[in-house]
Amino acid sequence: MRILIIDDHPFVRKGLLHVLHDEMGSAIIADEAASQMEALSFLEANRYDLVLLDVSLEGRSGLDILSWINKERLSLPVLIISMYPEEQYAIRAMRLGAAGYLTKHSAPAELMSAIKQIQSCGKYISSNVSMLLANEIVAHNNSNKKPHEKLSNREFEIARLIALGVYPRDIAESLKLSVKTINTYRSRLFKKLALRNNAELTKYFIQNNLIS
Repeated sequence: MRILIIDDHPFVRKGLLHVLHDEMGSAIIADEAASQMEALSFLEANRYDLVLLDVSLEGRSGLDILSWINKERLSLPVLIISMYPEEQYAIRAMRLGAAGYLTKHSAPAELMSAIKQIQSCGKYISSNVSMLLANEIVAHNNSNKKPHEKLSNREFEIARLIALGVYPRDIAESLKLSVKTINTYRSRLFKKLALRNNAELTKYFIQNNLIS
């Protein structure tokens, strides 16, 4: 089984490799990518059976890579392994074609269970994600989506960073955008969420369990 691990933290990549080799031994061949550029280079040069992908990468969101894979490598399953709770990114990831979503707090046994389930039936849906998906269906049928659910992935990412108190210049640097662009996003977000300032945005994200 050939796996590509995409995470910008070497410690996390080595930890995942250790678990994979400990559980599957020589049955695993794994490559590592620390950035979107590295990931796309590997994906264009090799064929994989599974991708383990972090949501947060330096400069770009892992969701951008997920979107690319869903368009260019439609049959390639992607298991998201993120530091963020399911409530914050799981539904967005599943919408973009993720095969499953785990947090980095998950036990190694759950990772292996997810991989085996994806191998056998193409998807891994944990109990938490299953509940979120059910709520999503009900909200969709009732045309009762919350304002943040209507944001694009980039808008949500920037809104979340603002809510966490990250300065615009630091957001701009991490996402490789200009400060002017970040401030434009900020104004657009306030309008879409019917909020007036950063404090209200932070309060909204806390009330909706979008930051911890």
